[in-house]
Amino acid sequence: MAKCPICGKPASPAHRPFCSARCKQIDLNRWLSEVYRVPAETPPSEDDDKSSD
Repeated sequence: MAKCPICGKPASPAHRPFCSARCKQIDLNRWLSEVYRVPAETPPSEDDDKSSD
């Protein structure tokens, strides 16, 4: 059985993949607070391109 990604308890079918509405809200708050981030490379700026000519 799958475990809740927030607390590790068994997931509830009603709140899947979480165990409860509380853990679901904790996860939503983490997304809205930008706790979860996807690492990305910063594209070179236009100034960097002009200096190499």
